Amino acid sequence: MGKIAIVTDSNSGITQDQGRELGIFVVPMPFYINEKMYLEGITLSQEEFYKRLTQDEPISTSQPNPGEVCGLWDNLLEEYDEIVHIPMSSGLSASCETAMALARDYDGKVQVVNNQRISVTQRQSVLDAMELVKAGRNAAEIKQTLEDEKFQSSIYITLETLKYLKRGGRITPAAAAIGTVLNLKPVLQIQGEKLDSYAKVRGKKQAKRVMLKAMQEDMEKRFSEYLKKGEMCLQIAYTGTSEEAEEFKKEVQETFPEIHEIHMDPLSLSVACHIGDGALAIACAKKVTVSENA
Repeated sequence: MGKIAIVTDSNSGITQDQGRELGIFVVPMPFYINEKMYLEGITLSQEEFYKRLTQDEPISTSQPNPGEVCGLWDNLLEEYDEIVHIPMSSGLSASCETAMALARDYDGKVQVVNNQRISVTQRQSVLDAMELVKAGRNAAEIKQTLEDEKFQSSIYITLETLKYLKRGGRITPAAAAIGTVLNLKPVLQIQGEKLDSYAKVRGKKQAKRVMLKAMQEDMEKRFSEYLKKGEMCLQIAYTGTSEEAEEFKKEVQETFPEIHEIHMDPLSLSVACHIGDGALAIACAKKVTVSENA
């Protein structure tokens, strides 16, 4: 069995320290603030990011430098036989397609997974990859398994403010103004590739109810078979401080008592810069199950 390295990016919510503990490699996502580049988790902390965001400083996302990605792969291939690279969804960033193009020069030794995940669901893909490595799968088999199950996840997000959707051109200034006056809270969803609108409701409390109901429907319909087998993971994600998220986590636990562990992480900064501070998300993902005799 060949030795396999697992690489992801900081959109997974996995920090550099956590990556070292897990034995995986985390590519920091770059950001530009006032045209100066920062690297998530290295030269830019979550706290600094939100401070700059709330001060309305111009922030833009970018993708990792191709030369640095190849440099990491080259170094890893001196020790490992193969690499499984798990970037954020190709529907939300060009970094996945860039990595896939770069991997063509590596004669199959680098397998880039395009399984439409982000944040806590992307993190679950990394954990799944680790289990598949332990089970003796090669890099191509791991890529195939993760991509076969790419739609077995779901994310719902509600926002504190419409300002950042307006800034990004996702809603008009007039719609943002009306929404603010009426205290409208959008509920967005990520089902596969893109961030889409799901509902608009009055107030954060109602938005949380809508998200919980949507997740219940997903569990009862789309994922009922996996839920019965104990294969579904529930996650909470948030932007900014964790106090409100901790309260929401208690509501989620009461709604889904059959799921004993709920993981919680800050949302990826690549998503956060488009939705702002104070966002809450509930997510689920199917765990990859490894057949002993496969």
